[in-house]
Amino acid sequence: MANLAKQTRALIEGKPALIVIDIQASTFIDDSVVRSIDNMPGHKERMLLARDAIDGARAADIPVIFIQEVHHPSMVDFGRELDGDEDVHCLEDNPKTALAVTEMGVRADDYHVRKRRYSAFFGTDLEILLKGLGVDTLIMVGGLTDVCVHYTFVDGHQSDYFCRVIEDCVGGSGIDAHHASLRAMEYLQTGAIRSLGDTLAAMETYTS
Repeated sequence: MANLAKQTRALIEGKPALIVIDIQASTFIDDSVVRSIDNMPGHKERMLLARDAIDGARAADIPVIFIQEVHHPSMVDFGRELDGDEDVHCLEDNPKTALAVTEMGVRADDYHVRKRRYSAFFGTDLEILLKGLGVDTLIMVGGLTDVCVHYTFVDGHQSDYFCRVIEDCVGGSGIDAHHASLRAMEYLQTGAIRSLGDTLAAMETYTS
């Protein structure tokens, strides 16, 4: 049965943070035809658009939190991650694993959370950081839509955060998977999927 009592929520509820998920150097320096992780067409361009969201957040004094997937060179921490379509990726000693510092304008004083699994919450100190910042709304950009963004969204949802995804600034492993995950996240929170334009407008009117 459809929820006839569901509320229309603002794009930003309470205090927001921008969560930049796994926009790493490989996106911009790896042009291999065969990649360790598939990207949908236009993925790089979508990641570059995320810089507009970062700049908008900074202008509004909204915290920016960079999430970085890393794995030990021994691969001891991969677990079941290589049982599916993904090959070995994001090893700590590989330059491609670094954050995309130049493209995303990463600053020395930015918040930075490293993760070993898909969700930015799993086995990290993200929850402690968000509580310390007093965050209510998570605005997400990055990739992959159907993997790390989706699982971070779900954990944020289950931890009672208002979760938003900027559709223009996320990219999936494929177009179908990208759209399916957007629908799944919208199912959990009505109004979760937003445009970059609407998000920037909300950031401009936000006052902490």
